[in-house]
Amino acid sequence: MKITQISIFLENHAGRLHEVTALLGREQINIRALTVAESRDFGVLRIVTDQPDRTLTVLKAGGFVASLTEIVAVEVSDTPGGLSGILGILSENKVNVEYMYGFVEKHSEKALLVFRFDNTDKAIEVLTRSNINVVGKKEIETL
Repeated sequence: MKITQISIFLENHAGRLHEVTALLGREQINIRALTVAESRDFGVLRIVTDQPDRTLTVLKAGGFVASLTEIVAVEVSDTPGGLSGILGILSENKVNVEYMYGFVEKHSEKALLVFRFDNTDKAIEVLTRSNINVVGKKEIETL
């Protein structure tokens, strides 16, 4: 099951992240996970929200450069070695992780991690076959 991430291109200066979060807050859009990749002059804010399509519309209307990306959210045992076990399965099946980040809140007694893969469909198939719970869009929206 794939979920949708919104990537937002931002100039790297004071207040720019606040502008995004304030806009989403005014629009009653809840951020479920986020990460920022930065360089000297710009950054990419990646977010998972409870309303991804509406988030994109709101951001573009607000003058932000944004796009949608398919990602996968996976339940990971919240114990030492939990992440290593999943990464081992992916490695054995030659699925490359392009990037990953954690969710702000826990899902049951497991942690949630978001992955971007070079082959999303293969990753989902490998994870599902290995009895790893891939979290769906509805579960993310109701966190």
